[in-house]
Amino acid sequence: MAKAGSRFTLCIETPDDEYCQGVDPDDLVAVSMPEGGPIEQARMMLELVRRYHIPLVVLPKNHPGSKRLSMVVSVAPAILLACDIRRGTHPEQHLLCSSAEFSGLSLVGIPGGVTIENLPPGVEMVHLNAEKSSADKQQ
Repeated sequence: MAKAGSRFTLCIETPDDEYCQGVDPDDLVAVSMPEGGPIEQARMMLELVRRYHIPLVVLPKNHPGSKRLSMVVSVAPAILLACDIRRGTHPEQHLLCSSAEFSGLSLVGIPGGVTIENLPPGVEMVHLNAEKSSADKQQ
C-alpha cells in the first residue's frame, strides 16, 4: 500500500463499460494477493497504478482469465480489508479482499501519512522504499 502521490484519473475497464474515478494525492493504492506471492510483484503493480496510471481490468468471475489474475487492487481515500467478500477488484474501491487475520483492518490516507486501525496484535510493519528499490534494480 502507498499513497497515490499525485492527482490523476484512474480508469477501470470491465467487459461492458469503462469507469473513471478521480484520484487525489492522499488517496491510497493497495494491492492484495489473497493467495500469497512475491512482494516484488505487488510492488510493481502498485507502481504501475500510482506512477504510470495504468487502467485496472476487471473480469467477471466466470471469465477464463480470472483464475490467472493473482492480484486485486483498491484505490480510495479509505480502504477496508475484508475476508468475507467475493475476491476481485470491487467497483466501490473502498473494499479489498484479505486473509482472515487482516479482515476489519482500516487504512485511511491523511495529509502526511496513513492511519491504520484494527491492526492485529503482533503484526510487524515494514516500510519499503520504492525509489530505492527501483534504483537498486538499475545498477
